[in-house]
Amino acid sequence: MDLVDTRWDGIGPGSLVIVPVGSTEQHGLHLPFDTDTLIAEAVARGVAGQMPPGTTVLAPSVAYGASGEHQDFPGTASIGTEVLTAVLIELGRSIGTWADRTVFVNGHGGNLEALTAAVDRLRFEGRDVDWVPCVPPGGDAHAGRAETSLLLHLHPSRVTPDRAAAGPVDRIEALLPELRERGVRAVSPNGVLGDPRGASAAEGRHLLERMIAEAARRIRREPRGRG
Repeated sequence: MDLVDTRWDGIGPGSLVIVPVGSTEQHGLHLPFDTDTLIAEAVARGVAGQMPPGTTVLAPSVAYGASGEHQDFPGTASIGTEVLTAVLIELGRSIGTWADRTVFVNGHGGNLEALTAAVDRLRFEGRDVDWVPCVPPGGDAHAGRAETSLLLHLHPSRVTPDRAAAGPVDRIEALLPELRERGVRAVSPNGVLGDPRGASAAEGRHLLERMIAEAARRIRREPRGRG
């Protein structure tokens, strides 16, 4: 069930709450700023649909993340790691007063430090909280073929394929030192890390199915005990 569409008396005991976490950051000239959020939402909704009826609540997304590496591109809106950590901690505490378990589904790599810190803190406080990534298997780093395929499947009207252009296609490990020091624009003037050419809705559907299956597999486990 969607949290925003239900009422307080429709939320039963023992609920699992899934919170998509994304970002508002540039994704080249062919994808929208909320690409990571849209993908996290799709994975979260798919996972919720695989859980037993009436047990899972899909919460609204956290649409701003830690995107400082993209700040040289106009339009990027980042709240940074420290603030994102605090937001996730407070959400986990609040949701934990009425739900048994909270899982954050993350769509942006820059959020990892905040998610790890927030989940560690919430677990220390005795709460059953976890996070899972939604990373396209074998995908390129940013706004490349994988994310473009996913958006062509999910929201084709929001993709402008005629503006799609390749950026550096090196493995992310090779790019990380300069990315961390100088940001994405120093490495890729068009904001793309990878090559979106050849993307397709069919490939996006296949990737999404695999991402949902992997996230659901991670979530289906014995809950962490309190205390």
